[in-house]
Amino acid sequence: MKISYNWLKQFIKLPEDAEKTGELLTDLGLEVEGIHSFQSVKGGLEGIVVGHVLSCEKHPNADKLNLTKVNIGNGEEVQIVCGAPNIAAGQKVPVATIGTVLYDEKGEEWQIKKGKIRGESSFGMICSEKEIGIGSSHEGIMVMENDLIPGTPVAEIFEVENDKVFEIGLTPNRADAMSHWGVARDLKAGYQQTSKSLELITPSVSNFHVDSRSLRIPIFVEDSSLAPRYCGITISDVKVQESPKWLQNRLKAIGLTPKNNIVDVTNYVMHELGQPLHAFDAAKITGNEIHVKTLETGTKFTTLDEVERELHEEDLMICDKEKPLCIAGVFGGLNSGVSVNTNQVFLESAYFNPVSVRKTAKRHGLNTDASFRFERGIDPSITEYALKRAALLITELAGGEITSDIDDLYPKKIEDFQVFLTFDKVNKLIGENLEEETIKSILASLEIRVNNVTETGMGLTIPSYRVDVQRESDVIEEILRVYGYNNIKINEKFNASVSISSKFEDYKLQNIIANQLVGQGFYETMANSLTMPSHIDLSEQLKSEYNVEMLNPLSSDLSVMRQSMLFSGLESIRHNLNRKRRDLKLFEFGKTYHSYVSGRVENKHLSVFVSGNRSGESWNSAGQKGTFFYLKGIIEVIFQRLGIKNLKSGASKNDVFAEGIMLSSAKAKLVEFGVVKKSILKHFDIDQEVLFADFNWDAVIEIAKTQSNKFVGIPKYPEVRRDFALLLDEAVSYAEIETIATQTEKKLLKEVNLFDVYQGDNLPEGKKSYAVSFTFQDENKTMTDKQIDKIMSKLQYRFENELKAELR
Repeated sequence: MKISYNWLKQFIKLPEDAEKTGELLTDLGLEVEGIHSFQSVKGGLEGIVVGHVLSCEKHPNADKLNLTKVNIGNGEEVQIVCGAPNIAAGQKVPVATIGTVLYDEKGEEWQIKKGKIRGESSFGMICSEKEIGIGSSHEGIMVMENDLIPGTPVAEIFEVENDKVFEIGLTPNRADAMSHWGVARDLKAGYQQTSKSLELITPSVSNFHVDSRSLRIPIFVEDSSLAPRYCGITISDVKVQESPKWLQNRLKAIGLTPKNNIVDVTNYVMHELGQPLHAFDAAKITGNEIHVKTLETGTKFTTLDEVERELHEEDLMICDKEKPLCIAGVFGGLNSGVSVNTNQVFLESAYFNPVSVRKTAKRHGLNTDASFRFERGIDPSITEYALKRAALLITELAGGEITSDIDDLYPKKIEDFQVFLTFDKVNKLIGENLEEETIKSILASLEIRVNNVTETGMGLTIPSYRVDVQRESDVIEEILRVYGYNNIKINEKFNASVSISSKFEDYKLQNIIANQLVGQGFYETMANSLTMPSHIDLSEQLKSEYNVEMLNPLSSDLSVMRQSMLFSGLESIRHNLNRKRRDLKLFEFGKTYHSYVSGRVENKHLSVFVSGNRSGESWNSAGQKGTFFYLKGIIEVIFQRLGIKNLKSGASKNDVFAEGIMLSSAKAKLVEFGVVKKSILKHFDIDQEVLFADFNWDAVIEIAKTQSNKFVGIPKYPEVRRDFALLLDEAVSYAEIETIATQTEKKLLKEVNLFDVYQGDNLPEGKKSYAVSFTFQDENKTMTDKQIDKIMSKLQYRFENELKAELR
């Protein structure tokens, strides 16, 4: 937001320069991001003086050029070659002296230098209005008043305005500072704490009066919740023309382009007081009535930017008896605004519902100065005052007379907010004991009224323009920013206590697993929890009625909370694939959101994605593709790290997988993982296999808490390994082999591992070969061959009898 230093000085007599003022604004919470210079004429007419043309003769070598002798002050006479047709002896003219910088139409600078034109020396330039930037005429040189003294700086004659403009990074809560008046209020409070008592000068409307009642336009508000206050007045016999220079300079300084005196006044008052206004051509109001209402969805309306828009049933509109004229608080209509032919004006000043304005502005993709203010909340108490201020300025600058009383529809007054402030809470939050009188002084400077005072605190009334101050902590924040953050002393002694927390805290387990996955070459992602509602169509297990919908979505692509971690992960994979990164290993801790009949539910998840090769290309090794079993190994290591054992496996019923497995404990499903269906990948334009694992992280944490880990010393005695090559029926699973082995030898068998599978030539039809290793260890002594052979014989006997296995 841009704030003019000169404009501020109309409200408060600032005792310091712009730089010091900017420092105070930043201390007050209105962070000044930069201070820029503004000149009403670029270059400030520096180096341009009044010249007296002493003589004018034809150039000896050019028919269209003249040789002039010009007195530029202090008795100095210079020769200047001039081609203007209206140059003549005796004139007073603007002369750009040697070294002066001028600017062309594109804003590019060029410097006046001594030179020769057709053999004759020229020591300057006699300028037109356009060349020095004070007008548009370029037909000839500018002829000035004859009583001017040669050598007088032209900047003094045309009163070039030099200003400093603050770029303020306004936070959304500071709606009260969206005007020069609001910023001046803060400066007054800030200076008061430095023992500089400054008066806040507000524009007077005491001269306001109704000249006649010849043009009353009645106002009808259909829904006062959307327009709690609406004021209007008419002004007749106005003359629409260019605004005076002072008004143009004010608007130009803050980046606005002047239009005409009527529109400029509405913009001026909006940036002066923070109250948006709108002027209608009264002759274009059919039926001489204003109706503030909503219209049917699909109603066509063309706005000032000549774009035809389809209205929504919740868009509040300003209408006449037959048609819409303006989108309330957002944008005017093409066919109802002020033009050069306007003679009568209906002037509107209103307080519109901030939520309604915000929704309408976002719905139509509009962001105007008016909507910026309305949607953050303006001061409902100045609606009439701002209307009077604008009406007086219009009659001053455009003539005419006020031809109706102010029609003010305010059925239910918006009451000021009440807060009780406790002294202990002030001192606790600020970290310093403030005197009661200091607190009262700061509150008074902020126009927060003290209603009553007790031993523990005080009852306060918050002014209507501070829509963001509604809690005790908000008031304390106001006290602190005016008192000054820099004035809070830092204690040399700090006290702290050690908190007792469980090793199973969510963030601790997240860090453990995240570090492990990063060590295995994974990257952590953080996706948006908002997603497209159409994603639920990719899985029958997701239901539209379970969607948690946004009341005011930024776009249709971000209108619901995600029900699955899969689709945001696939969007990340697509993003990387489009940038030629095809080997991907990603993980994310995040939540899914569901709206059930019983209430809304959030579930914590860990999602893991593998696509492409396990590692990047290398000259000394071939790339290994990430497979289903690679992902299974990653999952097993995660559970091992958390100490979770004895999980049951089964087929996943999740329809996002072409092939999938589920691991669960006795109490809950912990993870589902597998190969994502090609139909889903095609929806995201992904052309390579994607492996996905979805952990129920809440359940994982609960199971981890129940696991007991026992630490033992490293065994002194060696392990022994024996292998079997088993010929089995194709229907036999490795899980059956592992179960029989662990049941046969519970004490000495430490590990069973399948290290080779063969199916093909030289095997009977319907058979397969498993190579299985068995690792044994006795923690108390070295095992003997006889002992090991006995166990292997038992295993062989059970495999042959229960699985019909044969040793190869």
